[in-house]
Amino acid sequence: MTTNDNTPDDTPVRFDTKIAVLLREDLETWQRLNVTAFLVSGLGTELPEVIGERYADADGTPYLPMFRQPVLVFEGTKETLTAAHGRALSRGLPRAVFTSDLFTTGNDRDNRAAVRAVGAGQLDLVGIAVYGPRNAVDKVLKGAGMHP
Repeated sequence: MTTNDNTPDDTPVRFDTKIAVLLREDLETWQRLNVTAFLVSGLGTELPEVIGERYADADGTPYLPMFRQPVLVFEGTKETLTAAHGRALSRGLPRAVFTSDLFTTGNDRDNRAAVRAVGAGQLDLVGIAVYGPRNAVDKVLKGAGMHP
């Protein structure tokens, strides 16, 4: 990290917020990767503060900005996801959901329709992403373990 005057700053950066993804433990590897990518894509569009500055290499080649902080990935049972979803809703935290139905749709319109067709309490969740204050996100993730 550097300060505004381009002098090195060795102070560790600590965030008072957390970006977390919770995946259902019975997903196949390709599903885990796919769900994670889809879930976190929603956060940056609605929460511009989670996006850092653009990157550039030593040649000046520009690269897209990415999240300013790590994305922590957790896993849990279907029941853990359902409980976490309820806690995220009750706390009003920004969230994204991925349901099992989305593995069978082929486009964004059908994805939205599949989620819209089911009430919040009946969603067959395979993943959720949550952003917010560290302690609130930690409470949402209660019962989940770090992804191996």
